[in-house]
Amino acid sequence: MKIEELKIKIFADGAEIAEMMQEYQKPYIKGFTTNPTLMKKAGIKEYLLFAKEITDKITDLPISFEVFSDDFDIMEKEAKVLSKLGSNVYIKIPITNSKGETSVPLVRKLSDQGLQLNITAIFTFEQAKQIIEVLAPNTKNILSIFAGRIMDTGIDAMPIVQEVVTICKKKPGTEVLWASCREVYNIIQANNSGADIITVTNDILRKIPSLGKDLEQFSLETVQMFARDSLAIGFSIL
Repeated sequence: MKIEELKIKIFADGAEIAEMMQEYQKPYIKGFTTNPTLMKKAGIKEYLLFAKEITDKITDLPISFEVFSDDFDIMEKEAKVLSKLGSNVYIKIPITNSKGETSVPLVRKLSDQGLQLNITAIFTFEQAKQIIEVLAPNTKNILSIFAGRIMDTGIDAMPIVQEVVTICKKKPGTEVLWASCREVYNIIQANNSGADIITVTNDILRKIPSLGKDLEQFSLETVQMFARDSLAIGFSIL
């Protein structure tokens, strides 16, 4: 399958401004996601300055920014601040806080206020179902199913994603996102599951040109790579 044959939207997942702008130039990138872990990796020091710079540069594609607090009252305040950055901003709310307390009441409150939400770190159908039930009608939302991490446990994430896709049809405007992509083939899996979006990190995005590549040609290119590296190393067996 070639990239132009995919129905799923590819979002770039990262927090390096230069790399985000490079991905923004690619026609198949349809949005962006960030998270605290990626920001830490990127060395972001001022969250709002980073968010404002990105939303000033990217105004026509959806961008998700996550709240940082572990306290629901403060999360609510943070969500309102982030929502003012642009009409293309989605606020990422984790399905629970670090104590395991559900964020469903907060999601209900924010959704009733019309905020665009991205509910993140969803691992089970039941979690997704609870969120769907409290989302206000005619609001735009994303449910991020951490399919890659689910499959890290040896469980097939496809049936979970497919079930969530089915119930999301009851709430128009709510999309299903396949998160924690591990390899290019996950893009095919996510597409076949019916998910609306897959978020992909830069290291995997760099492999996108191999999508749909002829395997015989890929085999030859691999052997040629070995030959170049053998010559560069200068090793000799005989």
